Amino acid sequence: MTGLEELVCPVPQAETERVLLGHGSGGQLMAELLADVITAELGTDDPLEDAAVVGVGGVDTVFTTDGFVVTPRFFPGGDIGSLAVHGTVNDLAMRGAMPVALSLAYIIEEGFPIDELRRVTRSAAAAAIAAGVKIVTGDTKVVGRGAADGLYVTTTGIGLRPGGARPSATAGRPGDLVLLSGPIGLHGTAILSAREGLGFEAEISSDSRPLHHLVAAMLAVGGPHVHTLRDPTRGGLASALNELASASGVGIEITEAEVPVPRPVAAACELLGLDPMHVANEGCLVALVAPEAAQDVLRAMRARPDGASATVIGEVTDGPVGRVSARTLVGSTRIVDVLVGEQLPRIC
Repeated sequence: MTGLEELVCPVPQAETERVLLGHGSGGQLMAELLADVITAELGTDDPLEDAAVVGVGGVDTVFTTDGFVVTPRFFPGGDIGSLAVHGTVNDLAMRGAMPVALSLAYIIEEGFPIDELRRVTRSAAAAAIAAGVKIVTGDTKVVGRGAADGLYVTTTGIGLRPGGARPSATAGRPGDLVLLSGPIGLHGTAILSAREGLGFEAEISSDSRPLHHLVAAMLAVGGPHVHTLRDPTRGGLASALNELASASGVGIEITEAEVPVPRPVAAACELLGLDPMHVANEGCLVALVAPEAAQDVLRAMRARPDGASATVIGEVTDGPVGRVSARTLVGSTRIVDVLVGEQLPRIC
């Protein structure tokens, strides 16, 4: 007997048996986690939107909640406090709402510096004042050392949506033009540079900012012709376009040369082997707008500082359903897919 007869090959553990870092990426793993576990157990098959519209006294009240775990907590162009406010305001705006009130909740690791907590809170307060929204309630929990990475922030927001506008991820139609409000890739590359000490900070700052006034300007001229709004955060522009194409049951074709990528972002992504289309943003939006209103909406966007670089990057097609493609610089066409897992962890 050699003992070989007693050897048993281990059964490989499927990655679906444990939560992975990539499950929070905004890519395919996250979509599977939401579909197979979270929404399945909640018993809901509603389309996944940035915020939910709930009727309160006959008024369209928009409701959203979000968690923020960014590393590092302070980065060029912002910090976890202002980011939490901007991200929540923007989720409300993507359903056409003006923010009314926010909550702010902390999970704090024992030993976290009080001065840093004060600085984060001061930043959140300033961002809320600048956005014209009040932080009205919240919660604070402290956990033991090692049970959290310093500070986690959770926000909830409510807003009111005026009549005449109903932007939804499911409302894209063939023929719609795809509008992008500004350059992509700034937030993700700023975070990566600050985290890894890569030295890009002098050239790249996060684009984190509130977008509700930009949306209000778009809806003022486009109204119901503004079919869909989405801010391309985790997973970047590629994930946002794929989500909209799938939810609306359409295809989307963009022109790669029309997608504005700042030169420092393009250089950083080339150096690091990243695709700018997959890099997170926190201060731009993508919209699907009916062709008869697209130019008016575009002019309204360009009249504002947060939409000065707005441009048309593509068109909605009748299929294949859920497919996003890009016409490249050399005249070919490539599929714009979503990442399976995490390209840049802990970016929002």
